[in-house]
Amino acid sequence: MSRTLVLLRHGKSAYPAGADDHHRPLAPRGISQAALAGQWMRDEQLAVDAVLCSTAKRTRETLKRTGIDAPVQYLDELYGALSSEILEAIRIYAPESAGTLLVVGHMPGMADTALALDPDGDVPEFPTSAYAVLSIGVGWADLGLAVDPEVALHGVRVPR
Repeated sequence: MSRTLVLLRHGKSAYPAGADDHHRPLAPRGISQAALAGQWMRDEQLAVDAVLCSTAKRTRETLKRTGIDAPVQYLDELYGALSSEILEAIRIYAPESAGTLLVVGHMPGMADTALALDPDGDVPEFPTSAYAVLSIGVGWADLGLAVDPEVALHGVRVPR
C-alpha cells in the first residue's frame, strides 16, 4: 500500500489592522505563492484525492489559490497544531480511500510532521507556501503510530 502525503504551509499572510491571527488573509505575495505551489503540484502530477485544511483564513485562501479540486475537510484541530496533533487529525479524518492526501497548515507543524515521519529527511527550510512530499507505506489510520520503513521524504518545494 503506497500513499502520498503532501504537507503545505499557507502562503504569506497580511497583517491588516484589527484582524486577529485566525482571520489574517493572504498578502499579494501569498496569493502568487499559493498559485505557484498548486502549479508545481500539477506539474509533479500529484493528483490530490482529499484535503485536510486548517480553518484559518490564510490556509483556506491558500488552498483556493492552488486550484486543487478535491474533497476538503476544514479542521479547527489543524490551526496551530503540533506534529502529534496533525498526525492524529490525519488518522481520524483522512479517508482510507485517498491515495494522495494534502494537509494545509502552519509552522512549525508542517515541517515538524515531515521530520516526525522521516527523521533522516532533509527539511532545510519551510517558508510560506512550501510543501513537502512524502511516500507512506501504511494506511492513514496507522500513520505515525509506529516506524514506517517505507516512509520517504522526497523533498520540499519552495515557491519564490
